[in-house]
Amino acid sequence: MKTFELVGTPRSEFGKKAAKALRKEELIPCNLYGLGENVTFSVAKEDVRKLIYTPDTLVVALTLGDVKKMAVVKELQVHPISENILHIDFLEVNEKKPVTVEIPVQLIGHAEGVKAGGKLSLEMRKLKVNGIFTNIPERVVVDVTSLGLGKKLAVSDIKVENCKLMNVQDACVAQVKATRASAAAAETAE
Repeated sequence: MKTFELVGTPRSEFGKKAAKALRKEELIPCNLYGLGENVTFSVAKEDVRKLIYTPDTLVVALTLGDVKKMAVVKELQVHPISENILHIDFLEVNEKKPVTVEIPVQLIGHAEGVKAGGKLSLEMRKLKVNGIFTNIPERVVVDVTSLGLGKKLAVSDIKVENCKLMNVQDACVAQVKATRASAAAAETAE
C-alpha cells in the first residue's frame, strides 16, 4: 500500500462547540484509535483532500507534534448536503496486528462472454481484506478472460496472497450479463 504523509495538531478542547470552531478555521477534527491511548487532533482541510478523494487505499504516516504513527482511515463523516468533511477517525496499525480495510477491485482481460455479445458488469467495486498492513495490496486484480456468457465470479473464486477476504463468500464480484443482441444471436443460431 502507498503511504500518505499527514501532519496533525493535537487539540485539547472537545465537544460540538470546539469542533464547530475548528471547522470555521478550515480544520477537520480527528481521532486516532488503536494500540496506545486515543489521541485527538486536527488537520487542515486542504491536506486531506488527496487522502480522501482517491480510489486507492493508503497508509497514513501521521505526525502529531514530535510523535510519528502509522494509521489507516477507519471512518469518515461527511455533511449530507454540502459534502464537507466533518470528522475523520484513524486506526493505528503495526506489523503485528492485522487490520481490515476496503481495497478497490480491478478487472483485467477480455471476457469470453463479452466476445459472444454479453455485457461485463462489476458488481463490487471494493472488497474487505484482513491482514497485516504491509501485506495488503493496493488493489485486487481479477482476470475475467475465462468468464462466459451468463457466468459470474464470486468472492470465493478470488485469492489475495497473505490476506483473508471478509466479504460473504458467495457474493457476486463480476458477471457477464446476456444482452438482447446476444439473445437474438443465440435464437438465429438455433
